[in-house]
Amino acid sequence: MLLGHRAAQAVVRCVRRPVCRGLGVAGRRAQGIHTYGGQLRSRRWAVGAGCTLAALAAVLAKSGSDVIDNGTVKDMSKRAVKPEEVKKHNSVDDCWVVIDGYVYDLSDFIPSHPGGPAVIRDNAGKDVTAIFEPIHAPDVIEKFIAPNKRLGPLEGEMPDELVCPPFAPGESIADLAAKQQLRAQLPSLDHISNLYDFEYLASQILSNQAWAYYSSGADDEITMRENHSAYHRIFFKPRVLVDVEHVDTSTEFLGQKVDLPFYVSATALCKLGNPKEGEKDIARGCGMGPKKVVQMISTLASCSLQEIVEAAPSKDQIQWFQLYVNSDRKVTDELIAEAQRLGLKALFITVDAPSLGNREKDAKVKFSAEKLGPKAMEQNKEDKEKPKEVAERGASRALSKFIDPSLSWKDIIEIKKKTKLPIVIKGVQRSEDVLKAAEVGVAGVVLSNHGGRQLDFARSPVEVLAEVAPILREKKLGDSFEIYIDGGVRRGSDILKALCLGAKGVGLGRPFLYANSTYGKEGVQKLIETLSFELEMDMRLLGVNSIKELSPDFLDLSALKARSVEVPRDYLQQQAYQKATLADFET
Repeated sequence: MLLGHRAAQAVVRCVRRPVCRGLGVAGRRAQGIHTYGGQLRSRRWAVGAGCTLAALAAVLAKSGSDVIDNGTVKDMSKRAVKPEEVKKHNSVDDCWVVIDGYVYDLSDFIPSHPGGPAVIRDNAGKDVTAIFEPIHAPDVIEKFIAPNKRLGPLEGEMPDELVCPPFAPGESIADLAAKQQLRAQLPSLDHISNLYDFEYLASQILSNQAWAYYSSGADDEITMRENHSAYHRIFFKPRVLVDVEHVDTSTEFLGQKVDLPFYVSATALCKLGNPKEGEKDIARGCGMGPKKVVQMISTLASCSLQEIVEAAPSKDQIQWFQLYVNSDRKVTDELIAEAQRLGLKALFITVDAPSLGNREKDAKVKFSAEKLGPKAMEQNKEDKEKPKEVAERGASRALSKFIDPSLSWKDIIEIKKKTKLPIVIKGVQRSEDVLKAAEVGVAGVVLSNHGGRQLDFARSPVEVLAEVAPILREKKLGDSFEIYIDGGVRRGSDILKALCLGAKGVGLGRPFLYANSTYGKEGVQKLIETLSFELEMDMRLLGVNSIKELSPDFLDLSALKARSVEVPRDYLQQQAYQKATLADFET
Protein backbone atom coordinates (compact mmCIF):
# COMPACT_ATOMS: atom_id res chain seq x y z
CA MET A 1 0.00 0.00 0.00
CA LEU A 2 1.37 3.44 -0.91
CA LEU A 3 1.54 6.12 1.74
CA GLY A 4 0.16 9.62 1.64
CA HIS A 5 2.33 12.65 2.27
CA ARG A 6 1.72 12.96 6.00
CA ALA A 7 1.88 9.22 6.41
CA ALA A 8 5.31 9.11 4.86
CA GLN A 9 6.50 11.83 7.19
CA ALA A 10 5.07 9.99 10.17
CA VAL A 11 6.63 6.69 9.21
CA VAL A 12 10.17 7.86 8.90
CA ARG A 13 10.21 9.76 12.14
CA CYS A 14 10.07 6.66 14.32
CA VAL A 15 13.58 5.30 14.61
CA ARG A 16 13.98 3.84 18.06
CA ARG A 17 14.95 0.24 18.59
CA PRO A 18 12.14 -1.97 17.33
CA VAL A 19 12.20 -4.25 20.35
CA CYS A 20 11.36 -3.33 23.93
CA ARG A 21 10.93 -6.85 25.15
CA GLY A 22 13.25 -8.71 27.49
CA LEU A 23 15.29 -5.83 28.88
CA GLY A 24 15.21 -7.07 32.42
CA VAL A 25 13.10 -4.46 34.21
CA ALA A 26 9.83 -6.32 34.58
CA GLY A 27 8.23 -6.01 37.98
CA ARG A 28 8.97 -2.36 38.61
CA ARG A 29 8.06 0.95 37.07
CA ALA A 30 11.01 2.00 34.95
CA GLN A 31 11.97 5.57 35.54
CA GLY A 32 13.28 7.03 32.32
CA ILE A 33 16.32 9.18 32.06
CA HIS A 34 15.73 11.26 28.99
CA THR A 35 17.09 14.76 29.05
CA TYR A 36 17.84 17.86 27.14
CA GLY A 37 19.65 20.95 28.32
CA GLY A 38 20.80 19.23 31.52
CA GLN A 39 17.35 18.68 32.99
CA LEU A 40 16.08 15.30 34.13
CA ARG A 41 12.73 14.12 32.92
CA SER A 42 11.28 11.16 34.80
CA ARG A 43 9.10 9.11 32.51
CA ARG A 44 8.43 5.62 31.28
CA TRP A 45 10.59 5.95 28.22
CA ALA A 46 10.38 3.41 25.47
CA VAL A 47 13.27 3.23 23.10
CA GLY A 48 11.94 0.16 21.43
CA ALA A 49 8.48 -0.36 20.04
CA GLY A 50 9.14 0.01 16.37
CA CYS A 51 11.42 1.86 13.98
CA THR A 52 8.39 2.86 12.01
CA LEU A 53 5.44 2.50 14.33
CA ALA A 54 4.13 5.79 13.06
CA ALA A 55 3.55 4.07 9.75
CA LEU A 56 0.16 3.09 11.10
CA ALA A 57 -0.95 6.05 9.03
CA ALA A 58 -0.53 3.90 5.94
CA VAL A 59 -3.67 1.95 6.59
CA LEU A 60 -5.72 4.20 8.83
CA ALA A 61 -7.86 6.80 7.13
CA LYS A 62 -7.30 10.48 7.71
CA SER A 63 -10.14 12.08 9.63
CA GLY A 64 -11.15 15.09 11.65
CA SER A 65 -9.78 15.56 15.16
CA ASP A 66 -11.42 14.70 18.44
CA VAL A 67 -10.24 16.10 21.76
CA ILE A 68 -6.54 16.87 21.49
CA ASP A 69 -4.14 16.85 24.45
CA ASN A 70 -0.57 17.78 23.56
CA GLY A 71 -1.31 17.02 19.93
CA THR A 72 -2.67 13.53 20.72
CA VAL A 73 -6.26 12.74 19.79
CA LYS A 74 -8.17 11.67 22.89
CA ASP A 75 -11.93 11.32 22.78
CA MET A 76 -12.46 10.95 26.51
CA SER A 77 -16.15 10.24 26.05
CA LYS A 78 -15.34 6.75 24.82
CA ARG A 79 -15.41 3.81 27.19
CA ALA A 80 -12.26 3.44 29.25
CA VAL A 81 -10.16 0.40 28.40
CA LYS A 82 -8.75 -1.69 31.22
CA PRO A 83 -5.07 -2.73 31.11
CA GLU A 84 -6.14 -6.37 31.27
CA GLU A 85 -8.07 -5.91 28.04
CA VAL A 86 -5.14 -4.26 26.27
CA LYS A 87 -2.89 -7.09 27.37
CA LYS A 88 -5.10 -9.66 25.63
CA HIS A 89 -4.60 -8.01 22.22
CA ASN A 90 -0.95 -8.95 21.86
CA SER A 91 -0.68 -10.84 18.58
CA VAL A 92 -0.02 -10.13 14.94
CA ASP A 93 -3.70 -10.49 14.12
CA ASP A 94 -4.97 -8.59 17.14
CA CYS A 95 -2.68 -5.73 18.16
CA TRP A 96 -3.51 -2.91 20.56
CA VAL A 97 -1.04 -0.41 21.98
CA VAL A 98 -1.17 2.41 24.50
CA ILE A 99 0.13 5.85 23.57
CA ASP A 100 0.07 8.57 26.20
CA GLY A 101 -2.75 7.04 28.18
CA TYR A 102 -4.95 6.22 25.19
CA VAL A 103 -5.52 2.89 23.45
CA TYR A 104 -5.22 2.36 19.69
CA ASP A 105 -5.83 -0.66 17.46
CA LEU A 106 -3.02 -1.35 14.95
CA SER A 107 -4.17 -4.81 13.86
CA ASP A 108 -4.86 -3.92 10.23
CA PHE A 109 -1.51 -2.29 9.80
CA ILE A 110 0.87 -5.11 10.78
CA PRO A 111 0.89 -7.04 7.44
CA SER A 112 1.98 -3.96 5.48
CA HIS A 113 4.41 -2.54 8.01
CA PRO A 114 7.54 -1.30 6.17
CA GLY A 115 9.85 -2.57 8.90
CA GLY A 116 8.33 -6.04 8.90
CA PRO A 117 5.66 -7.50 11.18
CA ALA A 118 8.12 -8.34 13.97
CA VAL A 119 8.57 -4.69 14.84
CA ILE A 120 4.98 -4.22 15.95
CA ARG A 121 4.49 -7.85 16.93
CA ASP A 122 7.07 -7.50 19.68
CA ASN A 123 5.15 -4.65 21.27
CA ALA A 124 1.53 -5.66 20.88
CA GLY A 125 -0.43 -5.14 24.06
CA LYS A 126 2.11 -2.72 25.51
CA ASP A 127 2.47 0.94 26.44
CA VAL A 128 4.71 2.48 23.76
CA THR A 129 4.19 6.11 24.73
CA ALA A 130 7.72 7.37 24.44
CA ILE A 131 8.07 6.23 20.84
CA PHE A 132 6.03 9.27 19.87
CA GLU A 133 7.07 11.96 22.29
CA PRO A 134 10.83 12.20 21.67
CA ILE A 135 10.82 12.04 17.89
CA HIS A 136 7.38 12.86 16.50
CA ALA A 137 5.57 15.99 15.54
CA PRO A 138 2.68 16.55 17.98
CA ASP A 139 0.00 16.30 15.31
CA VAL A 140 0.81 12.83 13.96
CA ILE A 141 -1.93 10.95 15.79
CA GLU A 142 -4.51 13.65 15.14
CA LYS A 143 -3.93 13.45 11.43
CA PHE A 144 -3.67 9.74 10.82
CA ILE A 145 -5.55 7.55 13.24
CA ALA A 146 -9.14 7.01 12.19
CA PRO A 147 -11.80 7.46 14.89
CA ASN A 148 -12.75 3.79 14.88
CA LYS A 149 -9.13 2.89 15.66
CA ARG A 150 -9.02 5.22 18.67
CA LEU A 151 -10.47 2.84 21.20
CA GLY A 152 -10.59 4.96 24.34
CA PRO A 153 -8.64 6.19 27.37
CA LEU A 154 -6.67 3.69 29.42
CA GLU A 155 -8.16 3.02 32.83
CA GLY A 156 -5.25 3.25 35.25
CA GLU A 157 -1.77 2.19 34.17
CA MET A 158 -0.29 -0.75 32.34
CA PRO A 159 1.65 -3.29 34.43
CA ASP A 160 5.37 -2.63 34.67
CA GLU A 161 6.26 -5.54 32.43
CA LEU A 162 4.07 -4.11 29.66
CA VAL A 163 5.66 -0.66 29.68
CA CYS A 164 8.61 -0.29 27.35
CA PRO A 165 11.62 0.31 29.60
CA PRO A 166 13.91 3.33 29.47
CA PHE A 167 16.84 1.80 27.69
CA ALA A 168 18.64 2.67 24.53
CA PRO A 169 19.99 -0.41 22.72
CA GLY A 170 22.94 -1.80 24.62
CA GLU A 171 22.68 0.78 27.40
CA SER A 172 21.50 0.39 30.96
CA ILE A 173 19.93 2.96 33.25
CA ALA A 174 23.39 3.42 34.75
CA ASP A 175 24.79 4.21 31.30
CA LEU A 176 22.08 6.77 30.67
CA ALA A 177 22.54 8.26 34.13
CA ALA A 178 26.25 8.68 33.48
CA LYS A 179 25.50 10.46 30.21
CA GLN A 180 22.96 12.61 31.98
CA GLN A 181 25.63 13.64 34.45
CA LEU A 182 27.98 14.51 31.61
CA ARG A 183 25.26 16.59 29.98
CA ALA A 184 24.90 18.52 33.22
CA GLN A 185 28.65 19.14 33.09
CA LEU A 186 28.83 20.44 29.53
CA PRO A 187 31.28 23.34 29.32
CA SER A 188 29.90 26.79 28.67
CA LEU A 189 29.76 27.83 25.05
CA ASP A 190 32.56 30.28 25.74
CA HIS A 191 34.87 27.27 25.95
CA ILE A 192 33.86 25.90 22.55
CA SER A 193 36.70 26.70 20.16
CA ASN A 194 35.91 24.71 17.04
CA LEU A 195 33.50 22.26 15.45
CA TYR A 196 35.37 19.25 16.78
CA ASP A 197 34.40 20.30 20.31
CA PHE A 198 30.73 19.83 19.45
CA GLU A 199 31.45 16.44 17.88
CA TYR A 200 33.42 15.14 20.84
CA LEU A 201 30.87 16.30 23.40
CA ALA A 202 28.03 14.78 21.39
CA SER A 203 29.85 11.45 21.24
CA GLN A 204 29.93 11.37 25.03
CA ILE A 205 26.33 12.29 25.84
CA LEU A 206 24.20 10.94 22.98
CA SER A 207 22.61 7.52 23.25
CA ASN A 208 24.50 4.78 21.46
CA GLN A 209 21.76 4.66 18.87
CA ALA A 210 21.71 8.39 18.16
CA TRP A 211 25.49 8.55 17.92
CA ALA A 212 25.67 5.52 15.64
CA TYR A 213 23.01 6.92 13.32
CA TYR A 214 24.55 10.39 13.13
CA SER A 215 28.20 9.39 12.84
CA SER A 216 28.12 6.25 10.71
CA GLY A 217 29.48 6.00 7.21
CA ALA A 218 29.30 3.26 4.58
CA ASP A 219 31.36 0.06 4.77
CA ASP A 220 34.88 0.93 6.01
CA GLU A 221 34.08 4.66 6.11
CA ILE A 222 36.92 5.45 3.72
CA THR A 223 34.88 8.00 1.78
CA MET A 224 33.49 9.57 4.94
CA ARG A 225 37.03 10.25 6.16
CA GLU A 226 38.33 11.11 2.70
CA ASN A 227 35.72 13.85 2.40
CA HIS A 228 37.55 15.65 5.18
CA SER A 229 41.09 14.54 4.36
CA ALA A 230 40.89 15.82 0.78
CA TYR A 231 40.83 19.39 2.06
CA HIS A 232 44.22 18.73 3.71
CA ARG A 233 45.75 18.21 0.27
CA ILE A 234 44.77 21.67 -0.93
CA PHE A 235 47.07 24.52 0.04
CA PHE A 236 46.72 28.29 -0.17
CA LYS A 237 48.78 30.81 -2.11
CA PRO A 238 47.99 34.00 -0.17
CA ARG A 239 48.73 37.48 -1.43
CA VAL A 240 50.05 40.26 0.80
CA LEU A 241 49.95 44.04 1.15
CA VAL A 242 46.23 44.15 0.43
CA ASP A 243 43.92 46.42 2.41
CA VAL A 244 41.71 43.90 4.21
CA GLU A 245 40.32 46.14 6.93
CA HIS A 246 36.82 45.46 5.63
CA VAL A 247 35.83 41.92 4.65
CA ASP A 248 32.45 41.03 3.17
CA THR A 249 31.30 37.41 3.59
CA SER A 250 27.96 37.90 1.84
CA THR A 251 27.08 36.29 -1.46
CA GLU A 252 24.02 35.11 -3.39
CA PHE A 253 22.34 31.71 -3.41
CA LEU A 254 19.89 31.17 -6.27
CA GLY A 255 19.45 34.91 -6.75
CA GLN A 256 18.95 35.77 -3.08
CA LYS A 257 21.49 37.58 -0.95
CA VAL A 258 22.83 35.65 2.03
CA ASP A 259 25.10 36.78 4.85
CA LEU A 260 27.43 33.80 4.76
CA PRO A 261 28.52 31.38 2.01
CA PHE A 262 27.62 28.23 3.94
CA TYR A 263 24.31 26.57 4.83
CA VAL A 264 22.83 23.77 6.93
CA SER A 265 22.60 20.59 4.87
CA ALA A 266 19.48 18.49 5.25
CA THR A 267 19.80 15.88 7.97
CA ALA A 268 17.14 13.46 9.17
CA LEU A 269 15.91 12.83 12.69
CA CYS A 270 17.25 15.76 14.66
CA LYS A 271 15.08 14.73 17.60
CA LEU A 272 17.35 11.78 18.22
CA GLY A 273 19.80 14.31 19.65
CA ASN A 274 17.45 17.12 20.68
CA PRO A 275 14.24 15.27 21.59
CA LYS A 276 12.23 18.32 22.55
CA GLU A 277 12.90 20.73 19.69
CA GLY A 278 14.69 18.85 16.91
CA GLU A 279 14.96 20.80 13.66
CA LYS A 280 13.08 23.74 15.19
CA ASP A 281 16.16 24.67 17.21
CA ILE A 282 18.27 24.60 14.06
CA ALA A 283 15.82 27.02 12.45
CA ARG A 284 16.04 29.29 15.50
CA GLY A 285 19.82 29.13 15.66
CA CYS A 286 20.14 29.96 11.96
CA GLY A 287 18.17 33.18 12.42
CA MET A 288 18.96 34.45 15.91
CA GLY A 289 22.31 36.11 15.19
CA PRO A 290 23.40 39.15 13.20
CA LYS A 291 24.35 36.89 10.29
CA LYS A 292 21.66 34.46 9.20
CA VAL A 293 22.31 31.09 7.61
CA VAL A 294 20.18 29.16 5.12
CA GLN A 295 18.61 25.97 6.47
CA MET A 296 17.88 23.05 4.17
CA ILE A 297 15.01 21.02 5.67
CA SER A 298 14.91 17.26 5.18
CA THR A 299 11.95 15.27 3.92
CA LEU A 300 12.78 12.97 6.83
CA ALA A 301 12.78 15.65 9.51
CA SER A 302 11.41 14.66 12.90
CA CYS A 303 9.36 17.86 13.12
CA SER A 304 6.69 18.83 10.62
CA LEU A 305 7.67 21.17 7.83
CA GLN A 306 5.26 23.79 9.12
CA GLU A 307 6.69 23.59 12.64
CA ILE A 308 10.21 24.18 11.35
CA VAL A 309 9.17 27.09 9.15
CA GLU A 310 7.23 28.71 11.99
CA ALA A 311 10.22 28.31 14.32
CA ALA A 312 12.37 30.61 12.18
CA PRO A 313 12.71 33.88 14.13
CA SER A 314 12.74 36.05 11.02
CA LYS A 315 10.34 36.11 8.09
CA ASP A 316 13.17 36.89 5.70
CA GLN A 317 15.12 33.83 6.81
CA ILE A 318 15.80 31.58 3.81
CA GLN A 319 14.87 27.91 4.02
CA TRP A 320 15.14 25.25 1.34
CA PHE A 321 13.42 21.88 1.08
CA GLN A 322 15.32 18.67 0.44
CA LEU A 323 13.13 16.16 -1.39
CA TYR A 324 13.30 12.40 -1.46
CA VAL A 325 11.14 11.37 -4.39
CA ASN A 326 8.52 8.87 -3.26
CA SER A 327 7.44 5.89 -5.33
CA ASP A 328 3.96 7.36 -5.12
CA ARG A 329 4.28 10.53 -7.16
CA LYS A 330 1.17 11.97 -5.50
CA VAL A 331 3.13 12.02 -2.25
CA THR A 332 5.93 13.90 -3.98
CA ASP A 333 3.49 16.37 -5.52
CA GLU A 334 1.98 17.06 -2.10
CA LEU A 335 5.40 17.62 -0.56
CA ILE A 336 6.32 20.10 -3.27
CA ALA A 337 3.00 21.90 -2.91
CA GLU A 338 3.46 22.22 0.84
CA ALA A 339 7.00 23.53 0.44
CA GLN A 340 5.71 26.19 -1.95
CA ARG A 341 2.79 27.09 0.30
CA LEU A 342 5.06 27.54 3.31
CA GLY A 343 7.40 29.84 1.42
CA LEU A 344 10.49 27.70 1.02
CA LYS A 345 12.77 29.14 -1.61
CA ALA A 346 14.19 26.13 -3.46
CA LEU A 347 13.82 22.41 -3.99
CA PHE A 348 16.88 20.18 -3.56
CA ILE A 349 16.20 16.70 -4.96
CA THR A 350 18.40 13.97 -3.51
CA VAL A 351 19.54 11.53 -6.20
CA ASP A 352 22.34 9.53 -4.56
CA ALA A 353 20.20 7.12 -2.52
CA PRO A 354 18.48 4.59 -4.81
CA SER A 355 19.54 2.03 -2.24
CA LEU A 356 20.72 2.41 1.31
CA GLY A 357 24.46 2.32 1.98
CA ASN A 358 25.88 -0.32 4.31
CA ARG A 359 26.18 1.63 7.56
CA GLU A 360 27.56 -0.98 9.91
CA LYS A 361 27.91 1.20 13.00
CA ASP A 362 24.24 2.01 12.82
CA ALA A 363 23.20 -1.57 12.13
CA LYS A 364 25.24 -3.06 14.96
CA VAL A 365 23.60 -0.87 17.56
CA LYS A 366 20.22 -2.08 16.35
CA PHE A 367 21.22 -5.66 17.10
CA SER A 368 22.68 -5.05 20.57
CA ALA A 369 19.40 -5.00 22.47
CA GLU A 370 18.46 -8.38 21.03
CA LYS A 371 20.93 -10.02 23.41
CA LEU A 372 19.27 -8.79 26.58
CA GLY A 373 16.91 -10.93 28.61
CA PRO A 374 15.57 -14.47 28.28
CA LYS A 375 12.67 -13.56 26.02
CA ALA A 376 15.04 -11.67 23.75
CA MET A 377 17.28 -14.72 23.56
CA GLU A 378 14.29 -16.81 22.56
CA GLN A 379 13.35 -14.27 19.90
CA ASN A 380 16.96 -14.18 18.69
CA LYS A 381 16.65 -17.85 17.83
CA GLU A 382 13.56 -17.12 15.75
CA ASP A 383 15.15 -14.11 14.06
CA LYS A 384 18.17 -16.11 12.92
CA GLU A 385 15.81 -17.88 10.58
CA LYS A 386 14.71 -14.52 9.12
CA PRO A 387 17.95 -12.67 8.30
CA LYS A 388 16.36 -10.41 5.71
CA GLU A 389 13.67 -9.19 8.07
CA VAL A 390 16.12 -8.57 10.90
CA ALA A 391 18.59 -6.84 8.62
CA GLU A 392 15.95 -4.35 7.61
CA ARG A 393 15.34 -3.11 11.12
CA GLY A 394 16.70 0.17 12.33
CA ALA A 395 16.66 3.85 11.57
CA SER A 396 18.50 3.97 8.28
CA ARG A 397 16.73 0.98 6.78
CA ALA A 398 13.32 2.25 7.80
CA LEU A 399 13.96 5.63 6.23
CA SER A 400 14.94 4.10 2.91
CA LYS A 401 11.52 2.50 2.45
CA PHE A 402 10.08 5.69 1.04
CA ILE A 403 12.69 6.51 -1.58
CA ASP A 404 12.06 5.53 -5.19
CA PRO A 405 14.98 3.53 -6.66
CA SER A 406 13.63 4.03 -10.19
CA LEU A 407 14.24 7.79 -10.16
CA SER A 408 15.74 8.98 -13.45
CA TRP A 409 16.47 12.11 -15.46
CA LYS A 410 13.01 12.04 -17.00
CA ASP A 411 11.53 12.33 -13.50
CA ILE A 412 13.62 15.42 -12.84
CA ILE A 413 12.26 16.97 -16.03
CA GLU A 414 8.68 16.16 -14.99
CA ILE A 415 9.15 17.59 -11.50
CA LYS A 416 10.61 20.73 -13.02
CA LYS A 417 7.32 21.24 -14.91
CA LYS A 418 5.31 21.09 -11.67
CA THR A 419 6.96 23.87 -9.70
CA LYS A 420 8.26 27.37 -10.09
CA LEU A 421 10.80 26.80 -7.34
CA PRO A 422 14.44 26.58 -8.41
CA ILE A 423 15.47 22.92 -8.57
CA VAL A 424 18.92 21.77 -7.50
CA ILE A 425 20.03 18.14 -7.82
CA LYS A 426 21.72 16.92 -4.66
CA GLY A 427 24.17 14.03 -4.69
CA VAL A 428 26.03 14.45 -8.01
CA GLN A 429 29.45 12.77 -8.03
CA ARG A 430 30.90 13.03 -11.54
CA SER A 431 31.47 15.75 -14.11
CA GLU A 432 29.32 14.10 -16.76
CA ASP A 433 26.27 14.25 -14.51
CA VAL A 434 26.93 17.88 -13.66
CA LEU A 435 26.85 18.70 -17.36
CA LYS A 436 23.71 16.59 -17.84
CA ALA A 437 22.02 18.54 -15.03
CA ALA A 438 22.89 21.80 -16.73
CA GLU A 439 21.51 20.42 -19.98
CA VAL A 440 18.10 19.55 -18.48
CA GLY A 441 17.80 23.06 -17.13
CA VAL A 442 17.94 22.77 -13.35
CA ALA A 443 19.34 25.67 -11.34
CA GLY A 444 22.35 23.78 -10.07
CA VAL A 445 23.76 20.73 -8.34
CA VAL A 446 25.16 19.79 -4.96
CA LEU A 447 28.36 17.81 -5.27
CA SER A 448 27.83 15.29 -2.49
CA ASN A 449 28.25 11.62 -1.63
CA HIS A 450 25.74 11.72 1.23
CA GLY A 451 28.42 12.37 3.81
CA GLY A 452 30.16 9.12 2.92
CA ARG A 453 27.07 7.12 3.90
CA GLN A 454 26.30 5.55 0.51
CA LEU A 455 29.00 4.16 -1.81
CA ASP A 456 32.32 3.75 -0.05
CA PHE A 457 35.33 4.79 -2.15
CA ALA A 458 33.32 7.43 -3.99
CA ARG A 459 35.53 10.46 -4.53
CA SER A 460 35.38 13.44 -2.24
CA PRO A 461 33.10 16.25 -3.45
CA VAL A 462 35.94 18.78 -3.37
CA GLU A 463 37.93 16.61 -5.80
CA VAL A 464 34.96 16.45 -8.15
CA LEU A 465 34.60 20.22 -7.82
CA ALA A 466 38.21 20.78 -8.84
CA GLU A 467 37.60 18.61 -11.90
CA VAL A 468 34.28 20.05 -13.09
CA ALA A 469 34.64 23.76 -12.32
CA PRO A 470 37.10 24.45 -15.18
CA ILE A 471 34.76 22.64 -17.58
CA LEU A 472 31.83 24.83 -16.54
CA ARG A 473 33.93 27.97 -16.95
CA GLU A 474 35.00 26.83 -20.41
CA LYS A 475 31.37 26.28 -21.38
CA LYS A 476 30.44 29.64 -19.81
CA LEU A 477 27.88 28.06 -17.49
CA GLY A 478 29.12 29.70 -14.32
CA ASP A 479 26.55 32.51 -14.24
CA SER A 480 23.42 30.49 -14.96
CA PHE A 481 24.25 27.26 -13.18
CA GLU A 482 25.30 27.07 -9.53
CA ILE A 483 27.54 24.51 -7.86
CA TYR A 484 27.11 23.69 -4.18
CA ILE A 485 29.15 21.22 -2.19
CA ASP A 486 28.98 19.38 1.12
CA GLY A 487 30.88 16.67 2.96
CA GLY A 488 33.84 16.82 5.32
CA VAL A 489 33.79 20.56 5.98
CA ARG A 490 34.97 21.44 9.49
CA ARG A 491 36.83 24.74 9.16
CA GLY A 492 36.39 28.17 7.67
CA SER A 493 39.46 27.38 5.59
CA ASP A 494 37.65 24.37 4.09
CA ILE A 495 34.82 26.66 3.03
CA LEU A 496 37.30 29.11 1.56
CA LYS A 497 38.99 26.40 -0.49
CA ALA A 498 35.68 25.24 -1.96
CA LEU A 499 34.71 28.81 -2.83
CA CYS A 500 38.05 29.39 -4.52
CA LEU A 501 37.44 26.32 -6.66
CA GLY A 502 34.10 27.71 -7.82
CA ALA A 503 31.47 26.52 -5.34
CA LYS A 504 28.61 28.93 -4.81
CA GLY A 505 27.91 27.67 -1.31
CA VAL A 506 29.11 25.03 1.13
CA GLY A 507 26.87 22.77 3.22
CA LEU A 508 27.49 21.26 6.64
CA GLY A 509 25.35 18.50 8.11
CA ARG A 510 26.82 16.53 11.00
CA PRO A 511 28.40 19.56 12.72
CA PHE A 512 24.99 21.19 13.04
CA LEU A 513 23.54 17.91 14.35
CA TYR A 514 26.20 17.78 17.04
CA ALA A 515 25.81 21.44 18.00
CA ASN A 516 22.04 21.07 18.16
CA SER A 517 22.29 17.87 20.19
CA THR A 518 24.56 19.38 22.82
CA TYR A 519 23.41 22.99 23.17
CA GLY A 520 20.27 23.41 21.08
CA LYS A 521 19.72 26.68 19.26
CA GLU A 522 22.52 28.39 21.19
CA GLY A 523 24.91 25.70 19.97
CA VAL A 524 23.76 26.20 16.39
CA GLN A 525 24.37 29.93 16.70
CA LYS A 526 27.79 29.32 18.27
CA LEU A 527 28.75 27.09 15.36
CA ILE A 528 27.74 29.82 12.92
CA GLU A 529 29.75 32.42 14.85
CA THR A 530 32.78 30.11 14.92
CA LEU A 531 32.76 29.45 11.19
CA SER A 532 32.05 33.10 10.43
CA PHE A 533 35.03 34.17 12.53
CA GLU A 534 37.33 31.62 10.90
CA LEU A 535 36.13 32.58 7.43
CA GLU A 536 36.69 36.31 7.94
CA MET A 537 40.10 35.71 9.46
CA ASP A 538 41.17 33.40 6.63
CA MET A 539 39.94 35.82 3.97
CA ARG A 540 42.12 38.53 5.48
CA LEU A 541 45.10 36.20 5.66
CA LEU A 542 44.50 35.13 2.06
CA GLY A 543 44.38 38.77 0.97
CA VAL A 544 40.79 39.17 -0.24
CA ASN A 545 37.96 41.51 0.71
CA SER A 546 34.96 39.67 -0.70
CA ILE A 547 33.74 36.29 -1.89
CA LYS A 548 33.67 37.42 -5.51
CA GLU A 549 37.46 37.92 -5.46
CA LEU A 550 38.12 34.24 -4.80
CA SER A 551 39.49 32.08 -7.60
CA PRO A 552 41.58 28.94 -8.17
CA ASP A 553 44.64 31.19 -8.43
CA PHE A 554 44.75 31.24 -4.64
CA LEU A 555 45.16 27.46 -4.43
CA ASP A 556 47.88 24.88 -4.92
CA LEU A 557 46.11 21.72 -6.11
CA SER A 558 49.18 19.68 -6.98
CA ALA A 559 48.63 17.18 -4.15
CA LEU A 560 44.85 16.89 -4.37
CA LYS A 561 44.73 13.60 -6.28
CA ALA A 562 47.74 12.09 -4.51
CA ARG A 563 45.61 10.01 -2.19
CA SER A 564 48.45 7.63 -1.34
CA VAL A 565 50.58 10.46 0.00
CA GLU A 566 50.36 10.88 3.77
CA VAL A 567 48.77 14.18 4.68
CA PRO A 568 49.40 16.22 7.83
CA ARG A 569 47.61 14.57 10.72
CA ASP A 570 44.44 16.21 11.93
CA TYR A 571 44.67 15.39 15.62
CA LEU A 572 41.37 17.01 16.56
CA GLN A 573 39.53 14.99 13.94
CA GLN A 574 41.27 11.82 15.07
CA GLN A 575 40.24 12.39 18.68
CA ALA A 576 36.61 12.96 17.75
CA TYR A 577 36.38 10.07 15.29
CA GLN A 578 35.26 6.71 16.66
CA LYS A 579 36.20 3.56 14.79
CA ALA A 580 33.75 0.89 13.80
CA THR A 581 34.00 -2.27 15.88
CA LEU A 582 34.21 -5.96 15.05
CA ALA A 583 31.80 -8.62 16.23
CA ASP A 584 32.44 -9.88 19.76
CA PHE A 585 31.62 -13.06 21.66
CA GLU A 586 28.37 -13.11 23.58
CA THR A 587 28.61 -13.23 27.37
